[in-house]
Amino acid sequence: MRSGLSKEQIVRRAARELQNGFYVNLGIGIPTLVANEIPAGMDIVLQSENGLLGIGPFPFEGDEDPDLINAGKQTITTLPGSVFFSSADSFAMIRGGHVDLTILGAMEVDRHGNLANWMIPGKMVKGMGGAMDLVAGAKRVIVTMQHCAKDGTPKLLDQCTLPLTGQRVVHRVISDYAVVDIDPERGFVLRETAPGFTQAEVQEITGAPLHVEGAVGVMAVD
Repeated sequence: MRSGLSKEQIVRRAARELQNGFYVNLGIGIPTLVANEIPAGMDIVLQSENGLLGIGPFPFEGDEDPDLINAGKQTITTLPGSVFFSSADSFAMIRGGHVDLTILGAMEVDRHGNLANWMIPGKMVKGMGGAMDLVAGAKRVIVTMQHCAKDGTPKLLDQCTLPLTGQRVVHRVISDYAVVDIDPERGFVLRETAPGFTQAEVQEITGAPLHVEGAVGVMAVD
């Protein structure tokens, strides 16, 4: 299979999901890069589980403050009006349904909207982190991920094989090959393909049927 979009292009497409006034939580990995792609003039408040509202872009090399980190321990910046608070308050916001959108990474997503993004059996992990609360409390859950594993096997499946983070929680997947929605009745619905790729090519690397409604668009990544 030909190479799909770069991580930067996935992030640019994901940034199009943002809406003015949203409170947004960005998960570890590819999702954190969305902080650098917020459209100019759009009012977005980024929230971090470790107790911060108002995350800015990533700092330039040499400008890092080791005391300012996100939940993934990456150095970050703040903005005028940023607020610090306890982790307990942060999770109260998440569990209270005050986060409009969370963008997370994933190891697997299946056609039921089940998400596996925290562990591979037999490998040492520190725990699930805040993902369990985010998928249960956020109003909308979008996953950014590679469509296939390194060995070429699909990561969009009929049924997840790894331990679940949440059941029936994912609304949309943005991968390096496609934008796919999860419908409660039909499963995967193909909305967009990466530039230069056909629906048949995307289906070939997807582990469950892709349904189509009307015209399938092309992912905007510029």
